Amino acid sequence: MTPFIAPGATLGVVGGGQLGRMFAHAAQQMGYAVAVLDPDAESPAGGVAQRHIRADYLDDAALAQLAEACAAITTEFENVPAQALATLATQRSVAPAAAAVAICQDRAAEKAHFARSGVPCAPYAVIESQTQLDAVTDDLLPGILKTTRLGYDGKGQARVKTRAELAAAWADLRGVPCVLEKMLALKDEISVIVARSATGAVVHFPVQQNLHRDGILAVTESPATRVPAEMQQRAVEAAEHVAASMDYVGVLCVEFFLLQDGSLVANEMAPRPHNSGHHSIDSCDVSQFDLQVRAMTGAPLVMPRLHSPCVMLNLLGDLWFSADGRGTTTETEPDWAGVLALPGVHLHLYGKTSARAGRKMGHLTVTAASAEAAGRTARTVATLLGIEAW
Repeated sequence: MTPFIAPGATLGVVGGGQLGRMFAHAAQQMGYAVAVLDPDAESPAGGVAQRHIRADYLDDAALAQLAEACAAITTEFENVPAQALATLATQRSVAPAAAAVAICQDRAAEKAHFARSGVPCAPYAVIESQTQLDAVTDDLLPGILKTTRLGYDGKGQARVKTRAELAAAWADLRGVPCVLEKMLALKDEISVIVARSATGAVVHFPVQQNLHRDGILAVTESPATRVPAEMQQRAVEAAEHVAASMDYVGVLCVEFFLLQDGSLVANEMAPRPHNSGHHSIDSCDVSQFDLQVRAMTGAPLVMPRLHSPCVMLNLLGDLWFSADGRGTTTETEPDWAGVLALPGVHLHLYGKTSARAGRKMGHLTVTAASAEAAGRTARTVATLLGIEAW
């Protein structure tokens, strides 16, 4: 068991995006210093960390520098090479472990792990060759073809209705390994975020209900008022079981589909804090990033308490652009003053230097005394910013 790492030590994070930035804020608030490994000189996390090692994730010298500087190391996104985490683990405590991250990096491995864990997921087929493509059964159509690796926020995906569309989509994806998932009749999308320690202690946030647009999370609401309590409990138990079956240490998010027939299936998981849990910074007494710090340092895990019902809105780069009637697009700053005049609004921008369509620039959480009140204010925010209603 890893001994407790007291504040004053330096914690490392591989990856310099907004999740690393929010991890750094949480760690620094608790008295730790932070070192970031990321090749981007303008990375959001590198800009706030005490030390930014600007190098590739597989650079041996950079990994050695990070290991020497840090008492423990984590990752902020699942596409960091698992090999880098394995190398670091020969010298320092790394959470989550490379083996768990490797499962989450590959959709085929992820689905196989769900099956081993006894957690249902959508019917699927792995396609790595023409033979496997030809063997796909008709009952998997219509479906969604997804690359097994490096796909996120709707990237590397295609909806297909026929065998001809499936063949064309696989060709468009250059024949890389893929999974074909059967499209299911969805009633709702939910996520469960758990934190697990090296001793096996586990805590979880309240179940969150989510809305995605074009494969990107748009809205998260907590508590999940549309989801029956029994279904929420099943989801929490499944997420905790998945974490335990990987001997997972750290923060893990498991996304689920609630189907029209009342059944629950796992969609995917992320070996890190998750976009749907960003609201916890403002709505809970312990955030998902606080728990990430606690899990990697051996500090006690406490069950988070949702002290304020909330709605979280993703802020994409599209909000920084407007088009006139002639089709001319201009870059403009969103109406932050108008938004911040509303009660319970918490704005988080990630320090990214340029906006572009689909890029996550920040998020905004609305807290209130009731879920209904939070929803009303969030819809006003959406109107002010030009975000599509839900």
